[in-house]
Amino acid sequence: MLSRNESRIGLDPGEDLEDLQRCGLKIIQARDTFRFGIDSVLLAHFAPLRKGDRVLDLGTGNGVLPLLLAGIGEPGAIHGLEIQPRLVDMAQRSVALNGLEDLITIMEGDLCFPPPQLMAGGYDLVISNPPYLPAGGKVNSREELAIARHEILCTLTDVLRTGAQMLRNRGRMALIHRPGRLIDLLTTMRAEGLEPKTLRFVHPTPRRKPTMVMVVGVKGARPHVDVLPPLAIYQEGGGYSKEVLSFYQG
Repeated sequence: MLSRNESRIGLDPGEDLEDLQRCGLKIIQARDTFRFGIDSVLLAHFAPLRKGDRVLDLGTGNGVLPLLLAGIGEPGAIHGLEIQPRLVDMAQRSVALNGLEDLITIMEGDLCFPPPQLMAGGYDLVISNPPYLPAGGKVNSREELAIARHEILCTLTDVLRTGAQMLRNRGRMALIHRPGRLIDLLTTMRAEGLEPKTLRFVHPTPRRKPTMVMVVGVKGARPHVDVLPPLAIYQEGGGYSKEVLSFYQG
């Protein structure tokens, strides 16, 4: 049986309602466009969220990171910025579906030119799961997927520059990316005034090489980086690792 909110919000054709396995939260996803992956779950648990933080998610997609952070911790407010109108609509409906309108605000806009509602220096934590791939080469034929995966509308530099602009001094920015872009990520963070402070590689299994890397930078901090133990998504024998399983059972 649908809840009152689910009946009121409704789903468009081709959309599904999925359980985030966290505090009863649910999210609207479309079958033919961006769908969040485990990288969003990993980033949400890696991000150094503190009670009362003002949080900004750059390129929020369908709003999965704000929803997960709302279930993980006690942020003071979360703003999600997304350039694609269809994803903005889904994210806003997911927020309403979960009754989180007082906590999460999803807005449409270009992170390269942030809307005036986003106050520079007004955030404690900025998060982003940016496009991993350069704009050149083969891209997905579906425009929405191409924008989500390739640096078509924004580059890594754009994301980090805007993140630094929006953070207060000593504010934190957390990202997830590909290991092959790690040098680009770290050097650009430092160039934009975000000192890399925490780094963690993500491996499919303990014996395989990493396929993702997560980094936290602190605005205006002194140089020094802590490299955390690697995170394996799956056990060698199959099934999620104990740590990743705890993300879904917490």
